[in-house]
Amino acid sequence: MRPRIMRAASRSTAKAEAANFVGDVLSDPVYAPEQPSRLRASRVTFMPGGRTNWHQHAVGQVLYVLSGVGRYQLEGEPVQEIVAGDTVVIPPNARHWHGSAPGTMMCHLAMSETDDQGRATSWFEPVSDGDYTKTPAKAD
Repeated sequence: MRPRIMRAASRSTAKAEAANFVGDVLSDPVYAPEQPSRLRASRVTFMPGGRTNWHQHAVGQVLYVLSGVGRYQLEGEPVQEIVAGDTVVIPPNARHWHGSAPGTMMCHLAMSETDDQGRATSWFEPVSDGDYTKTPAKAD
Protein backbone atom coordinates (compact mmCIF):
# COMPACT_ATOMS: atom_id res chain seq x y z
CA MET A 1 0.00 0.00 0.00
CA ARG A 2 1.39 3.41 -0.93
CA PRO A 3 0.21 6.91 -0.06
CA ARG A 4 -1.73 8.67 -2.82
CA ILE A 5 -4.95 10.44 -3.72
CA MET A 6 -7.27 8.29 -5.80
CA ARG A 7 -9.03 10.82 -8.02
CA ALA A 8 -12.76 10.44 -8.58
CA ALA A 9 -12.32 10.81 -12.34
CA SER A 10 -10.19 7.64 -12.41
CA ARG A 11 -13.12 5.42 -11.33
CA SER A 12 -16.37 4.83 -13.19
CA THR A 13 -19.86 4.18 -11.87
CA ALA A 14 -21.10 0.70 -12.75
CA LYS A 15 -24.50 -0.94 -12.69
CA ALA A 16 -24.49 -3.47 -9.85
CA GLU A 17 -24.54 -7.14 -10.83
CA ALA A 18 -28.10 -8.23 -11.64
CA ALA A 19 -27.38 -11.65 -10.10
CA ASN A 20 -26.98 -10.04 -6.65
CA PHE A 21 -29.45 -7.13 -6.72
CA VAL A 22 -33.12 -6.41 -7.45
CA GLY A 23 -33.94 -3.25 -9.42
CA ASP A 24 -31.64 -0.44 -10.46
CA VAL A 25 -28.53 -0.17 -8.32
CA LEU A 26 -25.32 1.73 -9.11
CA SER A 27 -21.93 1.14 -7.53
CA ASP A 28 -18.93 3.46 -7.31
CA PRO A 29 -15.68 1.90 -6.10
CA VAL A 30 -14.09 3.84 -3.26
CA TYR A 31 -11.31 1.45 -2.23
CA ALA A 32 -10.34 -2.12 -3.16
CA PRO A 33 -8.18 -4.25 -0.86
CA GLU A 34 -4.41 -3.79 -1.11
CA GLN A 35 -2.03 -5.70 1.14
CA PRO A 36 -1.88 -5.52 4.06
CA SER A 37 -5.40 -4.02 4.14
CA ARG A 38 -8.43 -6.23 3.54
CA LEU A 39 -10.88 -3.32 3.43
CA ARG A 40 -13.29 -2.80 0.52
CA ALA A 41 -15.44 0.33 0.35
CA SER A 42 -18.09 1.23 -2.23
CA ARG A 43 -20.66 3.98 -2.62
CA VAL A 44 -23.88 2.22 -3.59
CA THR A 45 -26.94 4.07 -4.88
CA PHE A 46 -30.29 2.28 -4.86
CA MET A 47 -33.05 3.70 -7.05
CA PRO A 48 -36.65 3.29 -5.78
CA GLY A 49 -37.29 -0.45 -5.41
CA GLY A 50 -33.58 -1.29 -5.57
CA ARG A 51 -32.11 -3.66 -3.02
CA THR A 52 -29.50 -6.34 -2.46
CA ASN A 53 -30.25 -10.05 -2.44
CA TRP A 54 -29.95 -11.76 0.92
CA HIS A 55 -26.23 -12.03 1.65
CA GLN A 56 -23.61 -12.27 4.38
CA HIS A 57 -20.05 -11.05 4.90
CA ALA A 58 -17.30 -13.21 6.40
CA VAL A 59 -16.01 -10.37 8.59
CA GLY A 60 -19.24 -8.37 8.82
CA GLN A 61 -20.14 -5.07 7.19
CA VAL A 62 -20.60 -1.42 8.12
CA LEU A 63 -23.00 0.81 6.15
CA TYR A 64 -23.04 4.59 6.44
CA VAL A 65 -26.13 6.17 4.85
CA LEU A 66 -25.10 9.21 2.80
CA SER A 67 -28.51 10.30 1.48
CA GLY A 68 -32.11 9.24 1.09
CA VAL A 69 -34.21 6.73 2.99
CA GLY A 70 -33.55 3.01 2.98
CA ARG A 71 -34.38 -0.33 4.48
CA TYR A 72 -32.21 -2.90 6.28
CA GLN A 73 -33.19 -6.31 7.60
CA LEU A 74 -31.19 -8.86 9.55
CA GLU A 75 -32.65 -12.34 8.99
CA GLY A 76 -35.21 -13.16 11.68
CA GLU A 77 -35.55 -9.52 12.74
CA PRO A 78 -38.01 -6.80 11.65
CA VAL A 79 -37.25 -4.50 8.72
CA GLN A 80 -35.61 -1.24 9.88
CA GLU A 81 -35.74 2.18 8.24
CA ILE A 82 -32.34 3.82 7.74
CA VAL A 83 -31.77 7.50 6.90
CA ALA A 84 -28.89 9.84 6.06
CA GLY A 85 -26.36 9.87 8.90
CA ASP A 86 -27.27 6.39 10.23
CA THR A 87 -24.53 3.76 10.62
CA VAL A 88 -25.53 0.08 10.41
CA VAL A 89 -23.15 -2.47 11.96
CA ILE A 90 -23.72 -6.00 10.65
CA PRO A 91 -22.02 -8.93 12.42
CA PRO A 92 -19.90 -11.54 10.60
CA ASN A 93 -21.88 -14.16 8.65
CA ALA A 94 -25.25 -12.56 9.46
CA ARG A 95 -27.74 -12.95 6.59
CA HIS A 96 -29.25 -9.58 5.73
CA TRP A 97 -30.33 -7.23 2.95
CA HIS A 98 -30.45 -3.48 2.43
CA GLY A 99 -31.72 -1.06 -0.18
CA SER A 100 -33.90 1.95 -0.86
CA ALA A 101 -37.27 2.49 0.74
CA PRO A 102 -40.22 2.02 -1.63
CA GLY A 103 -40.71 5.19 -3.69
CA THR A 104 -37.38 6.83 -2.83
CA MET A 105 -33.67 6.41 -3.40
CA MET A 106 -30.89 5.76 -0.91
CA CYS A 107 -27.11 5.98 -1.14
CA HIS A 108 -24.72 4.42 1.36
CA LEU A 109 -21.03 3.80 1.84
CA ALA A 110 -20.57 0.03 2.25
CA MET A 111 -17.42 -1.19 4.02
CA SER A 112 -16.36 -4.80 4.53
CA GLU A 113 -13.23 -6.94 4.75
CA THR A 114 -12.06 -10.33 3.55
CA ASP A 115 -11.13 -12.95 6.16
CA ASP A 116 -7.85 -14.87 6.57
CA GLN A 117 -8.96 -17.36 3.89
CA GLY A 118 -9.88 -14.62 1.38
CA ARG A 119 -13.66 -14.99 1.86
CA ALA A 120 -15.70 -11.81 1.59
CA THR A 121 -19.39 -11.91 0.57
CA SER A 122 -21.72 -14.87 0.04
CA TRP A 123 -24.82 -14.10 -2.06
CA PHE A 124 -28.20 -15.83 -1.77
CA GLU A 125 -31.75 -15.46 -3.10
CA PRO A 126 -33.46 -12.16 -4.02
CA VAL A 127 -35.50 -10.38 -1.35
CA SER A 128 -39.20 -10.90 -2.12
CA ASP A 129 -41.52 -7.97 -2.79
CA GLY A 130 -43.46 -9.05 0.31
CA ASP A 131 -40.40 -8.76 2.55
CA TYR A 132 -39.28 -5.54 0.88
CA THR A 133 -42.60 -3.74 1.36
CA LYS A 134 -43.11 -4.67 5.03
CA THR A 135 -43.67 -1.70 7.31
CA PRO A 136 -40.44 -0.97 9.18
CA ALA A 137 -40.26 -1.37 12.94
CA LYS A 138 -40.42 1.76 15.06
CA ALA A 139 -36.98 3.33 15.49
CA ASP A 140 -35.42 2.83 18.90
